[in-house]
Amino acid sequence: MAEKFERHRQPWTPAEIQKLHTLAKKGMGLKSIAKALTRTEESVKDRAKADGLSIAKLR
Repeated sequence: MAEKFERHRQPWTPAEIQKLHTLAKKGMGLKSIAKALTRTEESVKDRAKADGLSIAKLR
Protein backbone atom coordinates (compact mmCIF):
# COMPACT_ATOMS: atom_id res chain seq x y z
CA MET A 1 0.00 0.00 0.00
CA ALA A 2 1.29 3.50 -0.86
CA GLU A 3 2.39 5.83 1.90
CA LYS A 4 -0.16 8.35 3.09
CA PHE A 5 1.17 11.88 3.32
CA GLU A 6 -0.35 14.04 6.02
CA ARG A 7 0.60 17.27 4.27
CA HIS A 8 -1.15 16.53 0.98
CA ARG A 9 -1.41 19.65 -1.20
CA GLN A 10 -0.33 22.06 1.54
CA PRO A 11 0.86 25.48 0.34
CA TRP A 12 4.57 26.25 0.61
CA THR A 13 5.52 28.60 3.44
CA PRO A 14 8.19 31.28 2.91
CA ALA A 15 10.41 29.45 5.44
CA GLU A 16 10.14 26.19 3.46
CA ILE A 17 10.97 27.98 0.23
CA GLN A 18 14.02 29.59 1.85
CA LYS A 19 15.17 26.20 3.17
CA LEU A 20 14.67 24.63 -0.27
CA HIS A 21 16.85 27.30 -1.86
CA THR A 22 19.54 26.85 0.80
CA LEU A 23 19.64 23.06 0.53
CA ALA A 24 19.66 23.14 -3.28
CA LYS A 25 22.59 25.57 -3.28
CA LYS A 26 24.49 23.26 -0.92
CA GLY A 27 24.17 20.52 -3.53
CA MET A 28 21.95 18.11 -1.61
CA GLY A 29 20.05 15.42 -3.50
CA LEU A 30 16.32 15.40 -4.15
CA LYS A 31 15.58 12.59 -1.70
CA SER A 32 17.39 14.25 1.21
CA ILE A 33 15.81 17.65 0.51
CA ALA A 34 12.35 16.05 0.41
CA LYS A 35 13.00 14.31 3.72
CA ALA A 36 14.31 17.52 5.35
CA LEU A 37 11.20 19.44 4.25
CA THR A 38 8.81 16.53 4.94
CA ARG A 39 7.47 16.82 1.40
CA THR A 40 7.31 14.37 -1.48
CA GLU A 41 10.14 14.27 -4.00
CA GLU A 42 7.65 15.21 -6.71
CA SER A 43 6.50 18.27 -4.76
CA VAL A 44 10.08 19.41 -4.16
CA LYS A 45 10.98 18.87 -7.82
CA ASP A 46 7.97 20.88 -9.01
CA ARG A 47 8.69 23.76 -6.62
CA ALA A 48 12.38 23.85 -7.56
CA LYS A 49 11.46 23.93 -11.25
CA ALA A 50 8.99 26.77 -10.64
CA ASP A 51 11.71 28.75 -8.82
CA GLY A 52 14.34 27.99 -11.45
CA LEU A 53 16.53 25.92 -9.10
CA SER A 54 18.60 22.95 -10.14
CA ILE A 55 18.85 20.02 -7.76
CA ALA A 56 21.94 17.84 -7.78
CA LYS A 57 21.54 14.34 -9.18
CA LEU A 58 23.41 12.17 -6.72
CA ARG A 59 24.23 8.65 -7.88
